[in-house]
Amino acid sequence: MPSADSPLSPPPPDQGDAANRAASPSGGGSDAHSSQREPLVSTGLLRQVLKRPFHRSTEHRAPSRAGRNLPAAIAVAVVLIAALVTGLFFVPLVLALLAGAASGIGVWEIARSLTYRGVQIPKVPAVLAAVAMPLAAFFGGAEWLSMALVLSVTLVVVWRAFGSREGMMLSMMGSVFALVWASFLLSTAVLLYHSADGPQKVLTVILLAISSDTFGYAVGVVWGKHPMAPKISPKKSWEGFAGSLGGAVVAGVLCALLLLGIPWWQGAVLAVAIVAVATVGDFSESMVKREIGIKDMGTLLPGHGGVMDRIDSILFAVITGYVIFELFSVLG
Repeated sequence: MPSADSPLSPPPPDQGDAANRAASPSGGGSDAHSSQREPLVSTGLLRQVLKRPFHRSTEHRAPSRAGRNLPAAIAVAVVLIAALVTGLFFVPLVLALLAGAASGIGVWEIARSLTYRGVQIPKVPAVLAAVAMPLAAFFGGAEWLSMALVLSVTLVVVWRAFGSREGMMLSMMGSVFALVWASFLLSTAVLLYHSADGPQKVLTVILLAISSDTFGYAVGVVWGKHPMAPKISPKKSWEGFAGSLGGAVVAGVLCALLLLGIPWWQGAVLAVAIVAVATVGDFSESMVKREIGIKDMGTLLPGHGGVMDRIDSILFAVITGYVIFELFSVLG
């Protein structure tokens, strides 16, 4: 059962409505049907939405069968892909700034969400450290990224040491969790960018993650009947997973032949691995959100939720792609 502080808890009864019912001629229980009527406008629900920005009301809009505002989601995706292509092929610094912004906002969203469970992450040092890690990877490679991770953890621990002793352990653990999840994993995309054919590799990995999500969504909406993990993510079905697999394999083979110039089977292997880890990444965020009791990690991106809702699968995909491409280069 949700606690009283949970964003899923029902709003408290409005005292003004109760007084009006008591003063009504039909009040006092004389009419069993009227005593069960709901007010036309629930001020309690309005207060709940205003105070809980991460649990958005859907009463006054008609979502798609998969629960998304599809036109807005497509528009946001087009803008993000345009910025990504600009950074990959025209202005490299844009890629680092985009990764830094996504990391910083992602850590901020995690920190805000964890407050619902009483975990207070020091937001200022955590966000600054999250922004710094992709920039360190861009300018100094793996060595600078490793150093930035160590310094980031040290910074939040020292910062928290001067705060209240209450909840200190959970605060430090939550800070490390947020930094590794949202910033360090995304920074590996910058490392992949600096490798041979790096822009094409980064684009391939992200296209495969997007293909997995898109084909899984499309197939799951139409044919999805058997949930993969109903207690974690009820809308993810085995039919949708099959769609993710089939669509990503086709995209992987095309990227291998047209973008990377590598054997087609390497593209297929990469696609299968990306679909697997992207699904794990999606489930991971779903578990966190269910534990916290929220629907979305944020509201910044219309049709997607927050930044973490958009990049949850990409985070696991980029580090997997980095490792697999390294294995391909070693094996020849």
